Amino acid sequence: MQLEEIAKQLVASEKGILAADESTGTIEKRLASINVTSTEATRKAWRSLLFTTEGMEQFVSGVILYDETLRMGLGKLLSDKGVLPGIKVDMGAKDLAGFPGEKITEGLDKLRERLAEYVEMGAKFTKWRAVITIGENMPTEQCIDANAHALARYAALAQEAGLVPIVEPEVLMDGGHTIERCREVTEQTLTSVFGELRKYKVHLPGMLLKPNMVISGKESSTQASSQEIAQVTVELFRQVVPAEVPGIVFLSGGQTPDQATENLNEINKVAGSPWQLSYSYGRALQDEALKTWMGKEESVAAAQQAFIVRAEKVSKARMGKG
Repeated sequence: MQLEEIAKQLVASEKGILAADESTGTIEKRLASINVTSTEATRKAWRSLLFTTEGMEQFVSGVILYDETLRMGLGKLLSDKGVLPGIKVDMGAKDLAGFPGEKITEGLDKLRERLAEYVEMGAKFTKWRAVITIGENMPTEQCIDANAHALARYAALAQEAGLVPIVEPEVLMDGGHTIERCREVTEQTLTSVFGELRKYKVHLPGMLLKPNMVISGKESSTQASSQEIAQVTVELFRQVVPAEVPGIVFLSGGQTPDQATENLNEINKVAGSPWQLSYSYGRALQDEALKTWMGKEESVAAAQQAFIVRAEKVSKARMGKG
């Protein structure tokens, strides 16, 4: 399958991506929230619960996996249902030397070799996340540009290996900033990212963008409405995201499942976008199922039901029919 075909399949009508690529540290926190100890067995049980949910393939086109999960053979479980297995390939955000409070995502060392191995294991697409923090005197131009450069290098290597890169520059919701400030930083970030992608000859029709929505900071006293979030987000993206990019798969970071669903629904009601406007949700798709499961075998069916109900709601929102 060619890059463009895979990218289109990932943003097929009524479908989106499940992000199940939490690192070992992050999934430990998620499982701790339901009083379950994180072991290889519990991590496999949780992810298998999601992937074996009957009918999930109606709403999920692809799943981003973590290295351990792909090695467990769960990618094949997905492929057999017609769901594309993907893999998170970055090594996490680390402190950016000389810039207190800012992060740079690492993982370019030996990435070419790792990608070749993931191809052998059946992966069809990849993801790399950069983190941009809004705060006092932040973000700096240096932080944005360093992360944009790394995203472009990663995307070029992924395409060289025959994998569709999902490029994820996330402007975090943490903080008391306004939606206007988020818009300003998102514009600066995406302008830098697409500048670097072009510089490193990344084939735009063979990639996907996974951005934040333009949204008020969590601690802001003024919270923008879903309609305002939708309007500001789509207007900005029309200015800075090239039309050749086949799809935008929004992240849900920091939003509740209901907020992430409602905001996506409003975004899809705004007419005239050249790209598919879809989702790549982690917590927004998983939270209700996780809280229903609580690590109990007898709760698996109920948890799968909670997952499919939310997946269907998000699928409707992705069509602007929520």
